[in-house]
Amino acid sequence: MAFPGSNAMAVAFDEARAAGARGEVPIGAVIVDAAGSILGRAGNRTRERNDPTAHAEVLAIRAAGAVLGSERLIDCDLYVTLEPCPMCAAAIGFARVRRLYYAAPDPKGGGVDHGPRIYAHPTCHHRPEVYGGIGEAEAATLLRDFFRERR
Repeated sequence: MAFPGSNAMAVAFDEARAAGARGEVPIGAVIVDAAGSILGRAGNRTRERNDPTAHAEVLAIRAAGAVLGSERLIDCDLYVTLEPCPMCAAAIGFARVRRLYYAAPDPKGGGVDHGPRIYAHPTCHHRPEVYGGIGEAEAATLLRDFFRERR
């Protein structure tokens, strides 16, 4: 991966693989500040915590907010291995994340470039810059292999 933040996306993939190893859907997320320092990182933990909101993005946002002592992640970027769902897309907007980078698109469950397209609504208070397809093939393979093993 040769793009700004490639290290952050690599860490997101590490989190996704760890989530898959725990039996969770293999999605990972990382939040970095403007200097590129990691403020929060997480993989899905919905099954482990019996919490449908324990998506990687939400957990990473919570961790970064705790580090910063703020619910606003101004000048922070989020890297995630799958297009965020509508819930996560809304949380990213509420957190005022500056940029969102995601690997694979999610035509069935995505909320950014698919489905409800949260940031396109006039009631959306904050729209991060969005960059999709960063490491798409790796993310698609990780997800496809995970679900193939469970069928």
